Amino acid sequence: METLRVGRAKLTWLNGGVTHLDGGAMFGVVPKPLWSRKYPHNDKNQIELRTDPILLELDGKKYLIDAGIGKGKMTEKQLRNFGVDEESSVEDSLKEIGYRTSDIDGILMTHLHFDHACGLTKWEEGQWVPAFENAFIYTSSVEWNEMRSPNIRSKNTYWEENWKPIESRVHPFNESLEIAEGLYMIHTGGHSAGHSIIKFADEDELFIHMADIMPTHAHQNVLWVLAYDDYPVTSVHQKEDWMKYGYERQAWYTFYHDAYYRALQFNCDGEIVDKLKRDR
Repeated sequence: METLRVGRAKLTWLNGGVTHLDGGAMFGVVPKPLWSRKYPHNDKNQIELRTDPILLELDGKKYLIDAGIGKGKMTEKQLRNFGVDEESSVEDSLKEIGYRTSDIDGILMTHLHFDHACGLTKWEEGQWVPAFENAFIYTSSVEWNEMRSPNIRSKNTYWEENWKPIESRVHPFNESLEIAEGLYMIHTGGHSAGHSIIKFADEDELFIHMADIMPTHAHQNVLWVLAYDDYPVTSVHQKEDWMKYGYERQAWYTFYHDAYYRALQFNCDGEIVDKLKRDR
C-alpha cells in the first residue's frame, strides 16, 4: 500500500475496488484524440478507475476519505455495466497495517454516489449495517438531502442501502467544516450539487483532495470535466480556483479514482515536481 506524509498527516491508500467506465463520459466534450494521450483505454473505450479510500491518520485519529464500492452490493448486470472486476477489500487492507474497522473515527464523504458510498454499509445477519461501526460520517447538507430525496437523474446513483443504516451517524455541514486542526471539508458543487473537496494544511505543507472535479491526473486541465457532472460550469470554476490556490502553494493533489498516480505535487506553473505512483 502506498503512503504519503504531508505535515502531521499520513495518507495510506486502501483497496476499495476498481471500475471501468466509458472514456468519453469521463472526459465529457474533450475529443478522444486528446484525452487518450493522457489516459489509457481498452478496446471497449473504457478507462480503469480505482475506488480506493484513503486512510488519513492525523493527531491520533483515523479517518477515511470516501468508502469504496463495497462488496456484494451490485447485481451481475451492474458489475458488468460498471466494469467491476474487483470489489472492495478495505477491511483486509486495514488488517494488513494492524487496524480494524472499529478503529476508524470518521469518514469524510466528498459525495455519496454509489462508487464512493457503497462501502459505508455491509450485509450482516440479514440486514444492512454500518461497515465502520464507530465512525461518524461527514458530508455536505446539500449532498445528504439529495441522497435521501434523489431527483430523476440522480436516483440511480444514490442508493437507499447506502444511507439508511448510517443516518444516525451522519454529521452534515453547510459551506465548510474543520474536522481537525488544518483539515477542512469544503462544499464546491459541480460534480453533484453537494460535492465537496478536502484541504489539509500544516504550516507550508498542503494537500488538496479534489475528488470528482479532478478524478485523475489527466483531468488537470480546468476545462476537462465529466459528462457525469450535474453542474459542469461550476466544476470548471471550482477547478480553476483550487488549482490556482494549490499551484501557488505547491500543494499535493490526491486521487481516489486514478489507476496510475496516488498523488501529484505541482509548482506555481502547474508543472509536476513530485509524484506518488500506484504500485501496479
